[in-house]
Amino acid sequence: MRSINKVILIGNLTRDADLKQTGNGQEVSTFGLATNRQWVTQDSEKHASSEFHECVAWGKLAEICSQYLKKGKLIYIEGYLKTRSWDNDDGTKKYRTEVVVNDMIMLEKRKDAEGEDMMAMVSPAGDFGDEL
Repeated sequence: MRSINKVILIGNLTRDADLKQTGNGQEVSTFGLATNRQWVTQDSEKHASSEFHECVAWGKLAEICSQYLKKGKLIYIEGYLKTRSWDNDDGTKKYRTEVVVNDMIMLEKRKDAEGEDMMAMVSPAGDFGDEL
């Protein structure tokens, strides 16, 4: 039976992307992403909640992320969930679930002609002009 492990997120960076190299020279970038959700109850009460996601990118994408992703920026990412584990110094097993990023698009908020919020893609060299 087939299964699917796919993540699509749009959110704001909680910290700058950090670039490191593994022991064998592979580049890896890590960053945090916050997504927000808002809703109104039947009693007209407004609620909001945030989720925080740990993200990791590898290779050329890691280089791009570390160069352009700064705290507060709005981005779109696609990837998959991966849980890794390790033993702490005191012998306890630790777990972390991360989004392994396959694709990333930088976005920015803009106002349309009616003053409504919308999102647009941006390239490192400037605006793509594509609106979402």
